[in-house]
Amino acid sequence: MKAMILAAGLGTRLRPLTLRRPKALVPVGNRPVIDQVIEYLKVHGVTEIVVNAHHHHEHIVTHLDSSGHMDLKIEVRIEPKILGTGGGIKNTEDFWDTDSFFVINADILSDIDLTDAYAVHKKARNLATLILHDHEPFNQIRVDDRLNITDIAPENHAGRLAFTGIHIIEPELLSHIKKGVYSNIIDCYRELIKAGKPIRGTLAEGHRWRDIGSIESYRLANKDALKGEPSLVGPCCHMDASVKLTDWVVIGAKAIIEQDVEIRRSILWENVSIKKGVKVIDSIVTASREVQSDLINGIL
Repeated sequence: MKAMILAAGLGTRLRPLTLRRPKALVPVGNRPVIDQVIEYLKVHGVTEIVVNAHHHHEHIVTHLDSSGHMDLKIEVRIEPKILGTGGGIKNTEDFWDTDSFFVINADILSDIDLTDAYAVHKKARNLATLILHDHEPFNQIRVDDRLNITDIAPENHAGRLAFTGIHIIEPELLSHIKKGVYSNIIDCYRELIKAGKPIRGTLAEGHRWRDIGSIESYRLANKDALKGEPSLVGPCCHMDASVKLTDWVVIGAKAIIEQDVEIRRSILWENVSIKKGVKVIDSIVTASREVQSDLINGIL
């Protein structure tokens, strides 16, 4: 089975975290989010993956070349000029065979049952199946009682469902996307719905789902990664015995944390240094930064 991970976005809403690395490589619970997406796809039988890349694409190529996913075939399609979700999928047209394939955003962490969704898609013979759920404030998709998608609005509406960012697509659909130009797959779906093509949904319930598209959702994703534990400390850290970790804390590998430091509700990436007596509260410290004075509600 094959899948595509959409990872070419600029990560604008996640800035400044994405100024020096692509959103797909931002760590959640000390693991790059793309590695977690890859493992998720693998659990559901995916053996071949194509990843599109634009923003800091060289980092994605280097990471996937050395990430240890040796049992999977992973290809990176670099987009010198960003093509959007529709154009990006079209740009991988030669990657697919005749079977249905998954497409998933690189910034999504979930445990939705993809195997079940795939079975629903095949049985219904849809051109595309969007996995939907009830998730305010993203409820933009109107469906009928058979989960035919009848409208995709640009904003939230009562009585609608939200798109999870996971879809199952037939290769035939790619013939409806223009090659080599920027396009949004949602616009393609809107046109196909108007034409009466089978664009349908399948409803997910009782699942875990978190995106990291904004700073606040990124914070919550890291808190989720703790699974109720108060802290997660990466390998090879040097932390003085006087350091106080309160509420919840994620600390990346090779951190150096000196005496009388307090860290609360914060995320530290790898190779961070916190100087003596400093407080880091409700903050994010990115890789290889040194914190010399208190950081409250900040990003460094």
